[in-house]
Amino acid sequence: MPLPPLTTSVQVLGAPGERHEEILTPEALEFIGRLDTAFADRRLEVLKERRRRSGHLAGGTPLDFPLATRALREDPQWRVAPPAPGLTDRRVEITGPPERRMAVNALNSGAKVWMADFEDATAPTWANVIGGQLTLLDAVERRIDFTTPEGKEYRLGEQLATIMVRPRGWHLLEEHLEIDGRPLSASLVDFGLYFFHCAQRQIDAGHGPYFYLPKLENRYEARLWNDVFLLAQELLGIPCGTVRATVLIETITAAFEMEEILHELREHSAGLNAGRWDYLFSLIKTFGHRTDFQLPDRAAVTMTAPFMRAYTELLVRTCHRRGAQAIGGMAAHVPSRDAQANTAALAKVRLDKEREAEDGFDGSWVAHPGLVPVCREVFDNVLGERPHQLDRTREDVEITAADLLSVRRIAAPPTREGIRSNVAVALRYFDAWLRGSGAVALYGLMEDAATAEIARVQIWQWLRHDQADRATVLDLLDAECAALEEDPRARVAEAREVFVNTALTPGLPAFFTPEAYTRHLVRRTENRS
Repeated sequence: MPLPPLTTSVQVLGAPGERHEEILTPEALEFIGRLDTAFADRRLEVLKERRRRSGHLAGGTPLDFPLATRALREDPQWRVAPPAPGLTDRRVEITGPPERRMAVNALNSGAKVWMADFEDATAPTWANVIGGQLTLLDAVERRIDFTTPEGKEYRLGEQLATIMVRPRGWHLLEEHLEIDGRPLSASLVDFGLYFFHCAQRQIDAGHGPYFYLPKLENRYEARLWNDVFLLAQELLGIPCGTVRATVLIETITAAFEMEEILHELREHSAGLNAGRWDYLFSLIKTFGHRTDFQLPDRAAVTMTAPFMRAYTELLVRTCHRRGAQAIGGMAAHVPSRDAQANTAALAKVRLDKEREAEDGFDGSWVAHPGLVPVCREVFDNVLGERPHQLDRTREDVEITAADLLSVRRIAAPPTREGIRSNVAVALRYFDAWLRGSGAVALYGLMEDAATAEIARVQIWQWLRHDQADRATVLDLLDAECAALEEDPRARVAEAREVFVNTALTPGLPAFFTPEAYTRHLVRRTENRS
């Protein structure tokens, strides 16, 4: 049944590309236009509430578990929906951008789930956004096989990972699509185009439309997503509860509302994930003005830090108490040809995954196919033939607000190497992002927007509290720029500008992505819809 027409249509401002018409059909544009029109005002309210709460926390308002929902947390009866088809066993999940070659490798990797990431691992050029949707459509249709000009073949095997899609966050816009003269929500574009083209196809294949939800800060943002799911299902005649979504707990405020977030999404919930890098970024961003929240070098903040242990143990307890799966954090190591370095790095990955499996997590993330066997072996040793360990309710865990905020126990001033590393990672990532790459191998790690965010907000925090000298930072920045200029493709001046505007200003921008996107990535053309 055709959807009722909108009063105005979605205008396509991005340049046409190969096969774009398969994604940007009139019906698909109408669908995302209806979603955006229905939720535009609520999205703005969500962002307004973020700013309001950020101001209150900066002004000294204590962060604690909400009193208004205490009865919900104390109610032992409610549960989320049982695992959906293809999501019962999630012991290894691999993440990466929806780029064709990476998609084939991820689907064939032996991981149980592939998270196709339009958010932190994708630089949202128009070509990447629509190309990513084509990758997903081709993957679902099993027509993604291809051969490179060099003759290398990429072919799908028989046992493929279940696809989950991470759309961009509520704070981002898609400037290449407009309705009523305003850009559409990037979240609803990424969600809506995939849902429109692939939801029924995934159902027919025995799975369903599954998602990861990024950057949520409270239960109201989860409620907004739940209402999006309800409307999307209604518009396409898909049964309620078919959509499933895992929420990344990657903001400090969301850590205080895990139960509430699960409750809001309960018929569509697929659990929670410990988004460790964005979580650190959020902690610094929220409390970076305070002298008692000064973190040491990024490399020194491990998952064994007391406040990180509190966060992950509370996540497992919360999930399993409500019948939801708990998925662990990212292993970002990129396998090296240096055997000694590779052995040492894999040993660290193994220890990290062993801690997660022993703590009760049901699975974990890796960023590279070469890490799948290590993660799978660790979880196989704990799970055996069981698909998960939801029976481990972790009633022994009691976490207080003070536990989640106990940063002072590892506080230390930065080292010069820590400052240099942050400058180098941020600058080089900004350069790659501006050139269209959102997942970048730097210094043996697969870096994405989250790690670049940590790097630049740490620089900001250290400068604010006189833990670093501005002249030193600028000297290091100049040195990194000079080194980067050896690459003729580098966009050094623009990357430097993004760094200065997001790390060296008196006020701390909430994210670097809006700054970089509107200034450097948006390339509008005349309306071609």
